[in-house]
Amino acid sequence: MNRTVMIVAGEASGDLHGATLLRALRQRDPALRAFGIGGEHLVAQGLEVLVPTRDVATMGVTETLGSWKRVWRAYRRTRQALRERRPHLVILIDYPEFNLRLAGYAKQLGLKVFYYISPQVWAWRRGRVRLMRRVIDRLAVVFPFEEELYNDGSSQFAFFVGHPLIDLVQPTRAASETRQRYGLDVDRPLLVLLPGSRPKELRMLLDSAVATARVLAGRGWQSALALAPTLDRSDLAEAVREEVLDGIPVVQGDTYNLVHAADVALVASGTATLETALLGKPMVIVYRVSRLTYALGRMLVRVDHIGMPNLILGRRVAAEFLQGDVQPSTLVPAIEEAWSARERFAQAWSELRQRLGAPGAAGRAAALAWELMA
Repeated sequence: MNRTVMIVAGEASGDLHGATLLRALRQRDPALRAFGIGGEHLVAQGLEVLVPTRDVATMGVTETLGSWKRVWRAYRRTRQALRERRPHLVILIDYPEFNLRLAGYAKQLGLKVFYYISPQVWAWRRGRVRLMRRVIDRLAVVFPFEEELYNDGSSQFAFFVGHPLIDLVQPTRAASETRQRYGLDVDRPLLVLLPGSRPKELRMLLDSAVATARVLAGRGWQSALALAPTLDRSDLAEAVREEVLDGIPVVQGDTYNLVHAADVALVASGTATLETALLGKPMVIVYRVSRLTYALGRMLVRVDHIGMPNLILGRRVAAEFLQGDVQPSTLVPAIEEAWSARERFAQAWSELRQRLGAPGAAGRAAALAWELMA
């Protein structure tokens, strides 16, 4: 009988990392079958999609309420698939509120559970560590400090495999060629806007990002917008009027090359901050949620930074702006400062790369997962 796995990737980054993991597993068993929740990257690797990632990607507390019916339907469908198909292994990628609940159900069915890229329990809700030890058979973590956090000293439950982005984040063409491709001046400074991978992030951030780009245009800058693969033109239309983007190229499916061609990136907090750092670029980090979500976050989250590169390095390398501070009056000087401090950024991002481990994270994670199916 062919081996079968369920993969659940509820966010764009999880879809990307799930695809590399599935590819590494298929190197061990080309006949491996996979089904679950995924996006374009997992589909390209042959995932049978029960629910598209786009349908379950959420942000914040109050923002999630508006999509809870879709998320609940997706959860019920995955539970049904677990009961009926009983895969050899359940592979859960980040997306903790959904996936930890699903892990508990999988364990009730007697199924093996492999979790790849852990929740950020070091930032908030550390009590989940005990729950995770109960419902997960093995955890592959991507930051070195997480291994000690999860393991209790008597047995090893979590394994540091390195960060998969080390292998993935690479430009494929020269910066000058990318600029020419999208009608951008080779000599003028370029700001790339990365306003998130969820529709609600786009609605929260894009208007201020574009307004910032307009101010910078009066100072000799040019801008381009990198549209995430989880979004489409209808999401863009809901976030800003079409004429607002006049003169700003919208690029989809070529983000790494576009960022590689940039001088500075304006980035929504999330995986994109780490990708931008791995591409060696200065950045300014932004985020905005509802007032209630922000108030709850202030009470619950116990970290000094929101940007992943800053968190990993333990210091504020890239400036961070939240809520009402996401506006041109604060962002324009921060972007100009980042551009002038590009040597400092380059040194910091070199240090960051060393901390993220050696290449081959997906292969090491696949080896851990494979042992559970043996």
